[in-house]
Amino acid sequence: MTTTVPGATTLDEYETRARAWLDAELPVRAAQEHEPNYAIFHNRTHDEERALIDAARAWQARRVDAGFGAITWGPDWGGPGLTAGHERVYVNLERGYQTPERHENVLVTVELVAPTLHALGTDEQRQRFVRPFLRADELCCQLFSEPGAGSDLAGLSTKAVRNGDTWRINGQKVWSSGAQFSEWGLLIARSDRSAPKHKGMTAFMVPMNTPGVEVRPIRQMSGGSTFNEVFLSDVELPDSLRVGAEGDGWKVALTTLGFERNSSAGIVSAGGNSVDLARLVDRLGLSDDPLARQRLGDAAIYERAAALMVARYAERERAGAVPGVEGSIGKLVWTQNLKRVGDAAASFLGDRIVADTGEPDTFAWSEHLLGAPGYRIAGGSDEIQRNIIGERGLGLPREPR
Repeated sequence: MTTTVPGATTLDEYETRARAWLDAELPVRAAQEHEPNYAIFHNRTHDEERALIDAARAWQARRVDAGFGAITWGPDWGGPGLTAGHERVYVNLERGYQTPERHENVLVTVELVAPTLHALGTDEQRQRFVRPFLRADELCCQLFSEPGAGSDLAGLSTKAVRNGDTWRINGQKVWSSGAQFSEWGLLIARSDRSAPKHKGMTAFMVPMNTPGVEVRPIRQMSGGSTFNEVFLSDVELPDSLRVGAEGDGWKVALTTLGFERNSSAGIVSAGGNSVDLARLVDRLGLSDDPLARQRLGDAAIYERAAALMVARYAERERAGAVPGVEGSIGKLVWTQNLKRVGDAAASFLGDRIVADTGEPDTFAWSEHLLGAPGYRIAGGSDEIQRNIIGERGLGLPREPR
């Protein structure tokens, strides 16, 4: 089912229609009545995680069916085919309502894998996967990083051996978020050991219930199991599940990571933002403090800059461009602003951030401070982003290896 938001030609008209739909679907977000959650990596039980994912999937499907969940996608893919400006209007509106949390597993499927398959998949793959992924009817995880190949993705060793129209996969992946809840995995494996390491890789869609696929959640010191190890033992796949040409796995990986960096740069609310900081400043009576105002202004300005960059990138992608160094720039801006927000909160709170005394909106910021550094590694470390910008964007000499 697809509803295309008829007649919404201007942003003002679109905002009116979107607000009316949200009013009918969700309660307005009330003033903060309980301890806020600024965690970036959450610690939940398996059942809690499953319930959250189910709610996020249902909400994504409702949004798509109403014309608000795949806003820049055309009618052939279940969207109304509007602009990034329309999408920005809706996202800003939705923040004012009590929505189910958008789980990372849903974000990976909708914002990374669906556009990658749309860009590089066969016609059959696009028809099979894009709509179900955009609605989150099925979920997909990334099977990229390995114990010996994290930041250096091209160093992976998982093997893909072809035998006619089938492939046999053997290897191990790690740090796969949401693998235990996914129906599919987007896998990069080495298919030609004689080729240069960037050339001998091939990408596949892997049904996660295939014999030989074993998912082992990783128990984190904080208590949760956000990440997983995935073992692939004699996993057989038909060639129809290969994504892109044989040997083009590096291109598939870069395309997906480009969408990931754009997606990361657009998540301005994850883990707390300038709006949360402003509320904290007001509650602490620091509204007239010049240093507090400067820190708050810096965070708000960089957030706005990141949002505008993402909007520009989205327009380029809608016109058919594949993400390039822009995604790396956006991710750097976003991760640096996560640190900027956390440092500001710590400076406002002082030692009240260290222990949970029951005072609201204080200790909650500690989870932001502990989690923010992780996103400077996820999706490619800050150092890798700078190398990408310098080498591919500015044409500087490659880093010595």
